[in-house]
Formats: sequence, structure tokens, C-alpha cells
Amino acid sequence: MTDAAGTFWPTEIKVHKDRRALTIAFEGGASFIIPAELLRVESPSAEVQGHSPADRQLVAGKREVRIEEAIPVGNYAVRLIFDDGHSTGIFTWDLLHTLGREQDTRFKRYLQELAAKNLSRDAPGAVRRH
Repeated sequence: MTDAAGTFWPTEIKVHKDRRALTIAFEGGASFIIPAELLRVESPSAEVQGHSPADRQLVAGKREVRIEEAIPVGNYAVRLIFDDGHSTGIFTWDLLHTLGREQDTRFKRYLQELAAKNLSRDAPGAVRRH
């Protein structure tokens, strides 16, 4: 459900115990489990998104990234702190709703972009956790 300005309002936000995903539920019943990797590579920070679409950075090597902390920002967003040190993305409720709704499409695009640049989801020398 949205308010008059179109903002989606969360009823629950939870970092999973393994820190590999964020669950967010919204008024009206929409609920999403968004992987930490997708949140990290889609971060709304200037470091990732740049200052224009042409400046957007493709972030590789984040398969094992974890969410260290979720810090509320006013009543409109959450700042996610990742274990790779990234902490400048402020995720609005609308953005989280969009990422949840579009996660399959966005993740497929991410994989295609990595393949096109011969990059990997794994960090160099990484040992996969299970």
C-alpha cells in the first residue's frame, strides 16, 4: 500500500540470521526476500550508480557479501552496512519495493553484464561458504 505521494510503507524489515538476505514486508501484503548480493550491486550510492546512468559501475565479486547492519534513516529509508565496507547506500522504501518486485530481472541483467565483461560473482581467491 502507498500513501498519497506513492511511497510504500514497510511493516517489517529483518536481516536474516546468516546476513545473506533482507526480508521486507509492506502494508498491503507485499513481502520480499532480497539477497545481500543484489542489494550490494544495486546500491543507490554514488559509488555504484555514479552521477548519471553512464557513470554506473558494475560491481563484481560480491556473491558472498553479507549485511552487517541495517540502520533506519528517518521514516523513509534504511542504510545498509555490508561486510565489504560499503556503507553509503540509502535504500528508500520505494527502492526496496522495486528491488523486491524486479529482483529476478535485475539479477539476470547483472549476470549478463558480468559475463559480457568476463567478470565473476566470486571475489578473487574466494572460498565459497555454504
